Amino acid sequence: METNLTPLLPSAEVLLTALAALVLDLFVPKKEKGLLVWISLVGLAIAGGMAVFLRDGQGGAFQNTILLDRFAFFFTLFFLGAAALTILSSVQYVRETEIREGEFYVLVLLAAFGMILMAAANDLILFFLGLETMSIAVYVLTGIWRERAEAAEAAMKYFLIGAFATGFLLYGIALIYGTTGSTQLARVASALKPDGGQPSLLLLTGVFLVLIGLAFKVAAVPFHFWVPDVYEGAPTPITAFMAVAVKAAAFAGWARIFLHSLSPLQGEWTVPVKALAILTMTVGNVVAISQSSVKRMLAYSSIAHAGYLLIALVAGGAAGGQALLFYLLSYAAMTLGAFAVLIALKDGARDNEAYGDFAGLGFKRPFLGMAMALFMLSLAGFPPLGGFTGKFYLFSSAVTTGHVDLAIIGALNSLLSVVYYLRVIVMMYMEEGGAEGKSFARAPYLYLAIAVAVLGTIYLGVFPAPALDLSLNAFSSLR
Repeated sequence: METNLTPLLPSAEVLLTALAALVLDLFVPKKEKGLLVWISLVGLAIAGGMAVFLRDGQGGAFQNTILLDRFAFFFTLFFLGAAALTILSSVQYVRETEIREGEFYVLVLLAAFGMILMAAANDLILFFLGLETMSIAVYVLTGIWRERAEAAEAAMKYFLIGAFATGFLLYGIALIYGTTGSTQLARVASALKPDGGQPSLLLLTGVFLVLIGLAFKVAAVPFHFWVPDVYEGAPTPITAFMAVAVKAAAFAGWARIFLHSLSPLQGEWTVPVKALAILTMTVGNVVAISQSSVKRMLAYSSIAHAGYLLIALVAGGAAGGQALLFYLLSYAAMTLGAFAVLIALKDGARDNEAYGDFAGLGFKRPFLGMAMALFMLSLAGFPPLGGFTGKFYLFSSAVTTGHVDLAIIGALNSLLSVVYYLRVIVMMYMEEGGAEGKSFARAPYLYLAIAVAVLGTIYLGVFPAPALDLSLNAFSSLR
């Protein structure tokens, strides 16, 4: 039997880089651990080059359980970019906190490897393996700052909740297999609604259990209660990685499984997902207003943005798929950038995560202040930034598919979020005191990550057409 391994090349390159960094970590002296940063970044760049080289390819590996299509290509580049920005923004943070550098970068790479598998998986079992690879790496990353009690508590809480969600997902996969006779998505899709009849109760139960498992991963309300404590306890670069990459990996699975393979059952799961979207947007925004810590505010903000993304799932079809993928790009740029500015405020043992710590930052560190203001405005949905364009297409997809009420609730929630995003800008430009923030000389890698995020946020807002075309092509390639 001929085995085509071409679809595995980018993910295999990430895995090999992780293993190489793991072995080198044993021999490289502590003062030269910076070498691991470059090895990790070069490995990610080579994997990205492989993905670009294969972008027009079509095929599958291991009896089509892993697919090579534009959807997988889109998310491969997404996860590689998110991992690279996370590593760039972590360099100074890891050294200050004396986190083991080798373990840190290896785990980020392994998490990215699991995410790529999730996006390319055409089989529920392989999707589950990718999810667990990602999850285990992120559990460890959450508690990797061993001297900090909050990190250990967050890691334990995340692990227990994650295991709970895994139970839902695995039981749902078992029921789908029991009713359709396969875990491969194409065969599951062909087995739905036999003879035009109604799906069996057992199949619907399996589908809803998988939906609940994914809802835990994207932190949709009421499955969100672990987010504030876990996000606050984890090292800030890992919080950003979870808020962006882990969420995107779950939405990639949601798009391939629900928007494509299970789309014949959309009538059955649209109402609960719509309820999840409304609850998630509203609870996330309302609770974010009352937070005194910017890190916790961003945690609740990420919950609210999961609600916006759920609008695209309700809309469904090409319009919903395009809006989902484009908004993930915009969300990644502005959220990774906002967390990177938060990292820049850390000074020794002080985290400086309160609103008051941002006081005067716009004058003390003009670039950091400008970048944070840009990210806050984009997250709130101000034009002409990426967040505005992303929300425009999300709400448009809801309107064109007849969910006008959802678009109105989304717009009202977006207005509500202005309250807590503008509060950060007011502190930076209208108050005095606060933290100094790292200079460029102290954290050049961090400034580079912030600059990339700024450019991405502006570009996606001003010139959205190429990214929109890429998103539509990626979603349309699902098969």
